[in-house]
Amino acid sequence: MAHDQPVRLGIAGLGRGFMLMLPTFAHHPGVEVVAAAAPQAISRTRFEAVFPGSRAYSSVEALCEDPRVEAVYVATPHQMHLEHALLAMRAGKHVMVEKPMALSLDECRAMNDAAQAAGVHLLVGHSHGFDRPYLRTRELVASGEFGRVRMINALNFTDYLYRPRRPEELDTSRGGGVLFSQAPHQIDVARLLAGSEIRSVRASTGIWDAARPTEGAYLAFLQFEDGTCASLTYSGYAHFDTDEWNDWIGEMGVQRDPRRYGQARALLRTVTSPEEEAALKGKRTFASSGPEASRIPDLAGYNHFGLFLVSCDRADLRPKPTGVEIYADEERRFEALPPVGVPRAEVLDELRDALRGGEPIHTGRSATMTVAAFLALQMSAEQGREVFIEELLGA
Repeated sequence: MAHDQPVRLGIAGLGRGFMLMLPTFAHHPGVEVVAAAAPQAISRTRFEAVFPGSRAYSSVEALCEDPRVEAVYVATPHQMHLEHALLAMRAGKHVMVEKPMALSLDECRAMNDAAQAAGVHLLVGHSHGFDRPYLRTRELVASGEFGRVRMINALNFTDYLYRPRRPEELDTSRGGGVLFSQAPHQIDVARLLAGSEIRSVRASTGIWDAARPTEGAYLAFLQFEDGTCASLTYSGYAHFDTDEWNDWIGEMGVQRDPRRYGQARALLRTVTSPEEEAALKGKRTFASSGPEASRIPDLAGYNHFGLFLVSCDRADLRPKPTGVEIYADEERRFEALPPVGVPRAEVLDELRDALRGGEPIHTGRSATMTVAAFLALQMSAEQGREVFIEELLGA
């Protein structure tokens, strides 16, 4: 098949994960969105209106039976990733599944085995490991100009825990909290920048609000196989915001207004039950959106995940939403990135390239290591000790 021929894509799930990728699906020239699956009739109707000539189904099984679909993007809730990825791969479809790949290493193994048996690609995204500032930083490291990576420091402070949530998103046992939803982003970026695999994790986590009874924060120390170390800090408790250090360019590349401090908590105060909160989250999904949701927003920069500082032999590198700040031995300079075209285009670039003969980075095998790392983070916090990744992989 010609390298420039678009990938015929089907999408499983039209919830919040789909919404974040909707402008990418609608405008990326490397894909043709031909089908979707969603339980709500209104979502299916709107999908077919946004993507003329497409077909929307009420079940993932029906989507996977559509002969036009070449690859399935799995954007259903975390606990459904295994089931829906297996359905697609057993139907001979390539799969890109949203992070986290799965909720356990056994599920990861089952997905990887299914991909191998079916002879299809299994990719995992989108995570911020696809973001162009981090990809460019890795290219700078690979150039050899600054020596090897020695240390990585990452901090991200957001309002994650106070955005509207469904009940399972506040239940760690069902994949809720920052360990399953946010740690994969930070770990993926750290692994990309280090260029080595994680050897061990020592971590502490925080559950500091009885009304939101899941992990809202963590601090982790990662030791890599080649001796590189990384410190990863995340807080979703809606106080300090690391976007302040990125010129108030938000995670999705949109300019933010710092005067709107506290809006997440203020919105939550308007609901009185888990059902009302779930309904409030439902207003951010495709079923409650209009045609404007598929438009490319006004972007001030690329997607990012807070602050990363990469310390090499001869420079510190700081990826930012608009480029990479380089603090070298003899000079400080800023390498600007080109203006953003299609947001998160790097995700579908990798999918298209993989299906047309390229070598993907974010494979199921690679994502299994990220899952092992955030499970090690959880275990370390619970047991109060350093956890070696081989303990989990050998289990």
